[in-house]
Amino acid sequence: MLRPFVAYLRVYEPLLALGDPPDERLRAAVAAAKLRRTDAGAREQAMWLKSQVAAPRRLLPAELADGRPAPSLLTDVLVLDPAEVPGGKAEHGPLVCPLELRARSAAALVTFLGDAHPALKNVILDEGGFTQETIRARTKAAMADLSTSAAHTLSTTWTVPLPWFVLIEPEERRLVLGNGRADPQRELSWRATLADAQHRAREAGELLEQTFGDSGPGRVLFETRRWLDNFHADSVIELDYGGLVQLFTDPVLEADNTADEVHDILDALRSGNVEELAELFSDLREFWGDVAARERAN
Repeated sequence: MLRPFVAYLRVYEPLLALGDPPDERLRAAVAAAKLRRTDAGAREQAMWLKSQVAAPRRLLPAELADGRPAPSLLTDVLVLDPAEVPGGKAEHGPLVCPLELRARSAAALVTFLGDAHPALKNVILDEGGFTQETIRARTKAAMADLSTSAAHTLSTTWTVPLPWFVLIEPEERRLVLGNGRADPQRELSWRATLADAQHRAREAGELLEQTFGDSGPGRVLFETRRWLDNFHADSVIELDYGGLVQLFTDPVLEADNTADEVHDILDALRSGNVEELAELFSDLREFWGDVAARERAN
């Protein structure tokens, strides 16, 4: 079964940052560490489908019929050993990234209803049997699930925002090919300490602002920097291709050098090498343009 074609930027915090003391159910889930990052997308997809076939239908995944959060709010977590991260601090114990599916879905729903054409919005409301007042109350309650003012996960379909690669170093890459595209263990990811990611983001952000102003890639990086500021100083970030690894053959995945090219673009900007800059942008546009074309075909 195919995983969703979703890539992720995650933050893993020390357990104590999620409650002091943490909820016992959360402690147990962290100790068990049953959810693997390669299964996270499929878990989210299954929870969403479950919410749609339930009777009565749920407004949001991972919630009960009366709008209260489901028990999975505390047990759907990804766990990371600090030893698996360059510069990770073992004394802080396991690092935790809650899926927070209910709150993330609520934020997406609010954005959709705010941007959707009135006719489309009315169809969605009628089909679901929810009033705008109910949706407003339920989404507000769901956002209160978050332990900080931001969710621990950003996600994007069919592509990876190039500014995300600024946060990591190319040599931090972790590649597991497995036995072909359908292997559930297949993975391409990078990890870095939050402090390193913030430093890289600030440095690149100043460069992009000087070159392009506060629009385009600079705006994406600025918003990402603001998001990172919500988390504990000893956290770790993870850039994960997620289900996108299913789109590439082994040789293509092995040869993918997007991270290197993004850092080369920053070097070209610093040196004013316009010719190299144009070539790098062209290569990246071609590579990720081919991926975007698959989305249109599907």
